[in-house]
Amino acid sequence: MLYFLIILCAVLAGVFLRAESKEKYVKAVILKGLASLCFVAIGLICSPGNHVATMIVAGLIIGCIADVMLNLRMVFKEKGQLIFLIGILVFLTGHIMYLAAVLPLCSYKLACIIAGLVLTALLMVWIFRRITAKPAFKIFGVVYIGAIMLLNCVAIGNVIAVRSPFNIVFAIGAVLFLVSDIVLILNTFGSEFRQSLRNTNISLYYAGQLLIAFSLTMLA
Repeated sequence: MLYFLIILCAVLAGVFLRAESKEKYVKAVILKGLASLCFVAIGLICSPGNHVATMIVAGLIIGCIADVMLNLRMVFKEKGQLIFLIGILVFLTGHIMYLAAVLPLCSYKLACIIAGLVLTALLMVWIFRRITAKPAFKIFGVVYIGAIMLLNCVAIGNVIAVRSPFNIVFAIGAVLFLVSDIVLILNTFGSEFRQSLRNTNISLYYAGQLLIAFSLTMLA
């Protein structure tokens, strides 16, 4: 069942990209929502029901909602910027749920927080040199990237402390999520939109979410 859902998610994500590239935006929203429901279903099936799993499942559900919201900006273009910002806020909430799941497992909390702040600053300087965006988007971007960078630092810190299958798979998923968001930002606010980067963004995103969901099978 799990492997079927993984394959179904990949197929739906591919069809979604095709529909979006052809500007069939209503169809694309539906397909993206269905693809995201696949990783939610995996999370629900795999969840052992403890605190860590509950927070991760909550993050998966919120991510699914944010996926739909981000693409609704294509359907309602007159309110596209507002919908995009709301979608980012929803995604931010999902990252907070993931962080609430793995932070209690962290043995190096202070070191991870410091690393997260430093890496966020360096990454945002690099990104801002490559994009053009309004101040509101930049502020949202700093907060959002800061949250997912902190999540990555904690997840990697957990791997360093305890090389359990759960920690490793979750950390890989978090890293892929971060990279997908960087690609999304560069492609959305960069000098030119590229379909190849959009394909990369979506592929990395779903791979990351699927790994995060699948990591629940390894929770004791």
